[in-house]
Amino acid sequence: MLDKVVSGHYLRGMATRAEGGGRMSAEQRRASVLAAAVVEFAHGGLTGTSTESIALRAGISQPYLFRLYPTKKALFLAVIADTFHRTATHFEQAAGELTGEAALDAMKESYQELLADPAYLLNQLQAYSGCYDAEVQAATRTGFHRLWDTVLRITGLPVDDVRQFFAYGMLFNIIAAMDLAVLDEQWAQMICLAAPPGSAASVLRPDAPSLDRPAPGALGPHTT
Repeated sequence: MLDKVVSGHYLRGMATRAEGGGRMSAEQRRASVLAAAVVEFAHGGLTGTSTESIALRAGISQPYLFRLYPTKKALFLAVIADTFHRTATHFEQAAGELTGEAALDAMKESYQELLADPAYLLNQLQAYSGCYDAEVQAATRTGFHRLWDTVLRITGLPVDDVRQFFAYGMLFNIIAAMDLAVLDEQWAQMICLAAPPGSAASVLRPDAPSLDRPAPGALGPHTT
């Protein structure tokens, strides 16, 4: 299920209860709400997602959700920031001590690991499609800017090489979203040839992790 994939990243290292079985701290609750929002916003984006569904998934009340995040848009902006931060951190880990073309190749090959999470791909697309809103556009620009600077810093390569890397990244997103890898048509397979092995695999087809919403409270029931 999709929430299991999401939990593997967003809830790793976060105790679901305070030490000794006590109540969760506000910071832990914020992380839990963010994890729930990642799943819900992946489905409906900013306008199509209700705070009620996010609160229900996180196992808290709506009033408490608004104590942690003042508005639905604030929570959506947090998801955008987290998505880009996750990408930058993943690229840094993939590159390690590498630089130049070697670092770029390592990051390119590692991108399929991020695309294996349906919520990651969909929230990235939701960020771009939500740029009709000025605040969402600003947050998306900021996240993309930081990601650009991260790749430029790690690789030390000319701007043209980094620009091509990002262009390929957007192509991989499209390949995964449209599931071109399983389409037995020449035009689709020609496009897929541009992707490294495995990166063109769809994360949205029926045999991939389900995009159906699991039962409420799947991230763990909490008390307010």
